[in-house]
Parts: sequence; structure tokens; C-alpha cells
Amino acid sequence: MILAGVILAEAAGLYDGKFVCQTQSYGPAARGGASKSEVVISDEEIDYPKAIQPDVLLAMNQKSLGTYLSDMKPDGLLLVDATLVTEVPDHQAIAIPFTRIARELGKEMVANIVALGALATLSGAVTSKSLETVVLARVPKGTEELNKKALDAGIAAAKQFLKERQNQPTPKEGGHGRL
Repeated sequence: MILAGVILAEAAGLYDGKFVCQTQSYGPAARGGASKSEVVISDEEIDYPKAIQPDVLLAMNQKSLGTYLSDMKPDGLLLVDATLVTEVPDHQAIAIPFTRIARELGKEMVANIVALGALATLSGAVTSKSLETVVLARVPKGTEELNKKALDAGIAAAKQFLKERQNQPTPKEGGHGRL
């Protein structure tokens, strides 16, 4: 998640001309432990570097959802990994199986890039062109092709969700945001 936050911040700040602040925190385990990345993106100067009430929350596992959901704006965009988040609150969440998609691509480790593609598509926070530029520059050498496929898969999954949502009843009528 830290790399995803850095990529999102660079795409917004360096390529989309926004003001950006990115912060991160993680537990003692570098991989697999708890981690959090906050990215504040604005058209105006940022006077406080932390996200007080995020517009978007991406939860890649159940524990993260439980920990951070209460921080999100009531009408914010909640995006969860349907592979690892099995209990979604009575909130209009968008559940996409990022980890499953990454496994199908051959490496679970790119689930963050799959999620990043979906997040950018659903939120409009950055352009897909700027995101792709930064992903290809930031990922480990030799993994560019895999990460490009992961990014494209996340974008495609988000577009598929939006297409399916057009054909479903509204949340007030009992529709659910699952892909």
C-alpha cells in the first residue's frame, strides 16, 4: 500500500499538476504487516498533510476496513478487495477481487496495482496516463509488463463495475456493489 500511495501522489503531483501530500505508516513487518498510506490531492495549496475525513478509502483486508472505515466521509467512496474483505458494512461499497485478479495474472504481489487502477478509474483522482507513467517508473525492474497488466486489469474491473451498476437498481432499491 505504501508503493501505491507513492505512485498515486507522484501521478497527481508530477503529471496532473495537483498539490499533493503523501504520508505513510506501517507495522514492524515490511511485507504482510499492517500498513497505511494517506494521499491528499488538491487543486489548491494543502495546509495540513493528513487526511482528516478521506473522500476515498481503499481497504485491502478486513482489519483495515474495520480500523479505518469510521474516518471516511459519510458519502465517501469505499473500495474493498472482495477476495479478502468478506464482511462489508451496510454502506455502498464497491467490492472488486483485487487479490484474485492479481493471482490470475501470476503474482499476488501486484494486487496493490490492480487496486490502484480501479481507484483511479472510480475516483477520477488522477489520469490513467499519468498513473501508468509512474507505475512503469516505480515498480522493480523486470516487473514492468506484469504491473502494466495489473494496472490495466484494475481499470477494466472498475469499468466493468460501472457498466454493471448502470443495469442494477439503485442502492435504495437494494442494489449491491459487487463484481
